Amino acid sequence: MAAERMTTIQRRVLIVAILASFVAFLDSAVINVALPAISRELGGGLPLQQWVVDGYLVTLGSLILIAGSLSDVFGRQRIMVVGLVGFGVTSLLCAFAPTGLFLVISRALQGVAGALLVPSSLAMIISTFSGAPQAKAIGRWTAWTGVALIAGPILGGIFVDTLSWRYVFAINVIPIAITLLMILGLRPFTKGSGGRVDYLGATFGSLGLAGTVFALIEQGVFGWADPRVYLPLIGGIVCLVIFFIVETRVASPMLPLSLFTVHNFWVGNIATAFVYGALAFGPFIVTLYLLQVAGFRATAAGFVFVPTTLCMLLLSGLFGGLSGRYGPRLFMAVGPIIAAGGFVWLMTMGTSVNYLTELLPASLLFGVGLSVTVAPLTSAILGAIDPDRAGIASATNNAVSRIAGLITVAMAGLIVGGQLDKAGLDRALVATAALLIAGGLVSAIGIRNPQHAVAASPQSAID
Repeated sequence: MAAERMTTIQRRVLIVAILASFVAFLDSAVINVALPAISRELGGGLPLQQWVVDGYLVTLGSLILIAGSLSDVFGRQRIMVVGLVGFGVTSLLCAFAPTGLFLVISRALQGVAGALLVPSSLAMIISTFSGAPQAKAIGRWTAWTGVALIAGPILGGIFVDTLSWRYVFAINVIPIAITLLMILGLRPFTKGSGGRVDYLGATFGSLGLAGTVFALIEQGVFGWADPRVYLPLIGGIVCLVIFFIVETRVASPMLPLSLFTVHNFWVGNIATAFVYGALAFGPFIVTLYLLQVAGFRATAAGFVFVPTTLCMLLLSGLFGGLSGRYGPRLFMAVGPIIAAGGFVWLMTMGTSVNYLTELLPASLLFGVGLSVTVAPLTSAILGAIDPDRAGIASATNNAVSRIAGLITVAMAGLIVGGQLDKAGLDRALVATAALLIAGGLVSAIGIRNPQHAVAASPQSAID
């Protein structure tokens, strides 16, 4: 049977979705190699480095749900345009930051804009494609946004070594301008479904995340007994409890809890929390170790995970298509365990690192594992939800992944210790591998293949 070809509109939507997501992925990929240079210029040590990452993730993770609601209510393209413009402005604020505090605040504002981008782009794909072509389109989206993961560390390393870390943020303006020009080709913009925006839920959700993450990061400096730590922690937990109460009572919740009655949605999001928590934490610690302990220059560190991203670029479309045909369960079970093997391999590193025998095999294992996992994971979760709620479903899944990453990065001090050394690296690698294996086990036990995939499975063909 011949493969179903994309229409002109479908192709244009896919390109715009890829470009819009590229901006957010580029920023997350580029930042790790710049952290030591930022700390050298602005001071602040590890806490500032954590907050440069988590200042962005706090607002992104806490607002991405309401951003998904906004995309459903007002239209995906409109919200995407607002997000692109906001991301460009806040990127320039980061580039010209005079102090560490100004940079963290600018990163938090950047996260607000970033929250509008990924849910809108994925929702456009979900509402334009269906069935196996949808899974394949998500695979292509995963593969091509992976280009940002290649370009980010390399460009960041080059800028840090030859110019300044500030260009790491200024570079965002270029893909934003290209994406804004491309999105004009989709006019007239589609209308949203209408409805109310859950401002109360957004307020308590944001305050809850900010308080708990602040406590996790600052406990390494002040200790748990300090009121500067336990008061924000208690306040954050209380706000999160109120948030979930609010979501059961408002007419248009930013997190409709009914979504979690869909089996693959809730199981897939548990797997997402484990897998994406590992993806945020592992490369963050490895990159810092290579820069601060192994003596890598920023450009060299930027090339370390290039094989990982090349694997995703080459293989994600393939595994997305196979997932659409045979179901996501096997891929979601096996992929994270393969990726975990890459981090276990990195435990062979000492203070002197050999790229060919230590970094390259680990990076390839990690890349193959991610390629097997990511597109099937995304299609399993979003394919289980009605397309009319694609925006909020996508936003929920993205919120889970971002919050998981936010929490694991915030806990870096607890796992690594006061100073990043070989022993701290090994603890971080074990934690990363354990998270990935947990994600694979959750998928193996809980994910259900769609009926059409069961019918098309190789085993049923033999039978």
